[in-house]
Amino acid sequence: MIDAPGLVISPTAQVGAGVSFGAHVVVHDGVVIGDGVVIGDGAVLGKAPVLARRSTAPREVSDPLVIEAGAVIGTQAIVFAGARIGAGTIIADQAFVRERAQIGPDTVVGRASGIDNDVTIGARVRIQSQAYVTAYSVIEDDVFFGPCAMTTNDDTMARHPKGMPLHGATLRRACRIGGGAVLVPGVEIGEEAFVAAGAVVTANVPARKVVMGVPARLVRDVPDEDLLERWA
Repeated sequence: MIDAPGLVISPTAQVGAGVSFGAHVVVHDGVVIGDGVVIGDGAVLGKAPVLARRSTAPREVSDPLVIEAGAVIGTQAIVFAGARIGAGTIIADQAFVRERAQIGPDTVVGRASGIDNDVTIGARVRIQSQAYVTAYSVIEDDVFFGPCAMTTNDDTMARHPKGMPLHGATLRRACRIGGGAVLVPGVEIGEEAFVAAGAVVTANVPARKVVMGVPARLVRDVPDEDLLERWA
């Protein structure tokens, strides 16, 4: 029996076994919630997007929000229609996940972080508090994305022709992005690369390289003892 105070669930939502709801949760039309999901107070699930007139994002969201088994949605988190949250993933308090974002299993999206529309995030990723992943970015498995780090996707800062595509960042497997780093549109961070805290990355970073500074410059290789397989 679901009896959390102030709970609002659409009659078209699907709720699995053993789901735990906090107070004042709102579940919109068509949301699919898997078994054993935990949802914190004041979370909003399946919200429809409201787009600016010049937005390049598709205006229709055809798929429902799907939250797979064992995931945790934090207090006052907002997860839009069309997103998919993998099994065992944690969306922390006040985090924001936009439409068509795909987040793999056992990933953590930290407190007050923003995951924009049409982002793909793999498994076991660690996105720290107040980070921002812009639209059309790709983050592969086992990436570390530091607190307040951000990606960007518009070289012109809105001074471009209507319909011009935007380009987020691509973060390859097991790379690490330090706190407060900024990645300019379209850059690729190679597998097992390391971006130091506060760096501004304006060019692609090769696999297993360490970069730091403003703009970021290559300083050395990532040593064997720091590779993921030594710590997994």
